[in-house]
Amino acid sequence: MTRPNWTRSSFCSEGEACLHVAVGGPGGGISLMESDAPDVILRAAPQGLRHLIAQVKAGELDGRG
Repeated sequence: MTRPNWTRSSFCSEGEACLHVAVGGPGGGISLMESDAPDVILRAAPQGLRHLIAQVKAGELDGRG
């Protein structure tokens, strides 16, 4: 199995816990990982992740919406 090509968030400073994203993992989805927990990988279909991000931006998951 090929290793994902991880891209680090541009909001990450050196030495901090950073979000990494890889596209095209198993099943053609998107994979997310934090640098401080590299063994924990969240995998999502693009449309599912798009919907989650829209909900977070709208505040629908934190009581603001």
